[in-house]
Amino acid sequence: MRIVDIITKKRDGGELSRAEIELFIRGYVAGEVPDYQAAAFCMAVFFRGMTPQETTHLTEAMAFSGDTLDLHDVAAFIVDKHSSGGVGDKTTLVVGPMVASLGVPVGKMSGRGLSFSGGTLDKLEAIPGYRVDLTIAQFKRQLREVGVVVAGQTHELAPADGKLYALRDVTGTVDSLPLIAGSIMSKKIAAGADAIVLDVKVGKGAFMETLPEAVELAELMAQIGRGLGRKMTALIGDMSQPLGLAAGNALEVAEAIETLHGRGPADFRQHCVDVAAEMLLIARVHVPGTSEVPGTFEAESAHTQAAATLDNGTAWAKFRQWIAAQGGDLAVVDDPGRLAHAPIIEPLLAPRDGYVAKVDAREVGFTVVDLGGGRAVKGDPVDPAVGVVLEERGKIGGKVAAGEPLLWVHARTDVACAAALARLAAAYAFSDAPVAAPPVIHRVIR
Repeated sequence: MRIVDIITKKRDGGELSRAEIELFIRGYVAGEVPDYQAAAFCMAVFFRGMTPQETTHLTEAMAFSGDTLDLHDVAAFIVDKHSSGGVGDKTTLVVGPMVASLGVPVGKMSGRGLSFSGGTLDKLEAIPGYRVDLTIAQFKRQLREVGVVVAGQTHELAPADGKLYALRDVTGTVDSLPLIAGSIMSKKIAAGADAIVLDVKVGKGAFMETLPEAVELAELMAQIGRGLGRKMTALIGDMSQPLGLAAGNALEVAEAIETLHGRGPADFRQHCVDVAAEMLLIARVHVPGTSEVPGTFEAESAHTQAAATLDNGTAWAKFRQWIAAQGGDLAVVDDPGRLAHAPIIEPLLAPRDGYVAKVDAREVGFTVVDLGGGRAVKGDPVDPAVGVVLEERGKIGGKVAAGEPLLWVHARTDVACAAALARLAAAYAFSDAPVAAPPVIHRVIR
């Protein structure tokens, strides 16, 4: 069968077999399928969708397109988390060291920014010297010695997803449920996690804009994971507005460091505690020989222990150890003022008195991309310094007076700054009556 026949079959709404999907994935990884055919395949999937069975076959084909990790010579039980993407989502930078500081190893393969959504690797690379390309031996050694490792897809691990991930970003095929599920789960399967906590975002700043869509994605990924022998939990987190205050790579690193010092925005801290608690719960229930009797490690205890790591400095110490292990400059980590910073910082002022009723997170994300903090074309460099930082009053429910700053734009040029301010002004809506802030977590699916 020719690759064009597979594309045509999916274009016409047919259900692809395991053999057809594997043929396409093998050919793409081998360089026999060019980007233009892979883009056509992704677009066909975008419009026609995939059955759960097809999505499982796609996930397996991508997961086993290269080497896979068996981490049980490092630890008896490995927990991973993954976000479906969002604006201002720097959760991994905080949650990874929180959980690892409590003795639960976290081995994670992350990706780069997609469309309006920032990428964990791009954020980490804002720290000078940080290495994202690790060999399997390096990945395992760091997990054993440090307890936390965050690296990118290499040619060894899930190479098919690495190629498709970058292609989807620049072909308008990011927000496809089967492609999102396949991308996320293939990395998790390849990286050898025993348990996976899914951080599925919902709202204008996420690829799933409604709660039913987010639940569908979470349940599909949980089904794939369970079918491949993994323990699964999913949280549905709010992304109707940016998570925390900062959107932009170096700005988000600085905010993560603030949070690891027991400070940081309240919604971001709560989100991190909630995700970390679920990782602890799933680990304590399934790890043989833990001090807790399975089933007695209740949610309240997990939240208390997770929050304590931010307040007593253990998560911060683990963060420094992790960053140093991957080559990051600790002088910059210890003094975030040394991170890359933009030469122009200007406020967006409230046009009227009232309460913030809407902050379109997607518009904030696209503004960061326009400023240079994301990619318009595959392979584009990313400027770590640019971005947007909201004021607390500039988030949903905030009370503002005319002329007060809602947020600050960090830009390279006056022209880029002016364009960003104009775009962000249109992202806001106001109310004369008080507005309730959205919940941080909408639902937990265990």
